[in-house]
Amino acid sequence: MSPGQRAALLAAVLVILLSGSTACGSASNLLGKQYEYEEDLYVSLDGSATLVVNASLPALVALRGLPIDPNPSGRIDSAAIRAAYSSPITRVTRVSPPWRRKGRRFVQVRVEVSDIRRLNTVQPFSWSRYGLGQENGVTVFTQHVGGSAFKAGTLQSVGWDGSEIVAFRLHLPSKVRWHNSRDLVTDQPNGVARGNILGWEQHLTDRLDGQPLDIRVEMESQSILYRTLWLFAGAFAAAVALLGGLIWWTVRKGRRQSATTTTP
Repeated sequence: MSPGQRAALLAAVLVILLSGSTACGSASNLLGKQYEYEEDLYVSLDGSATLVVNASLPALVALRGLPIDPNPSGRIDSAAIRAAYSSPITRVTRVSPPWRRKGRRFVQVRVEVSDIRRLNTVQPFSWSRYGLGQENGVTVFTQHVGGSAFKAGTLQSVGWDGSEIVAFRLHLPSKVRWHNSRDLVTDQPNGVARGNILGWEQHLTDRLDGQPLDIRVEMESQSILYRTLWLFAGAFAAAVALLGGLIWWTVRKGRRQSATTTTP
């Protein structure tokens, strides 16, 4: 096998490994944290959104009260999961095949949301109250996460050891002016990650107890994509104007030279 073929094979293996890790939960699991329940919210300025949930079956039962069997050897009822997340304002686009970690089965649910401000009417998201609107010239997103659906004695031998974390992440469409995201361990403010991502975390034990979590972000009222498109449009218009000017100047210069050579 030539060096070029070996390099291509290595690249293909890396792509497969990375794809597999994404399909089996968020890539943040690769960083050592044990996420038992995650919500990734991709919100638009008009209130529409995509919400991706990665969670273990026991977490879906304990935190959100979903009517599914959390037993690691039980049957995955994808239809029941899909039905729980479906509503007049939501559309389930995917319920993934399960994967395992520490003896527990996990699934991913992808949901399209028409209006994030009404998402609390959908049972799996009813623990949150969402807000999106204008305040003092900026767009403000808020989310108050209240009590869980946990009932003592409803789960047996799940295998939780206290290291599990619940995460709520925002993927934002415009530049962030202010936020209240803080690191779970150091209690220091978090920075905005690449892709305009902010995260809030709780220990699973605190989330089971229903300790409230308040999320607030202030951002510009014009999306990054919109601003980028205008920049591209402006650059294109400038390039066209420059090209037109060069053509005009070249034609005019040619006419002058022609007039000079034909003068007796």
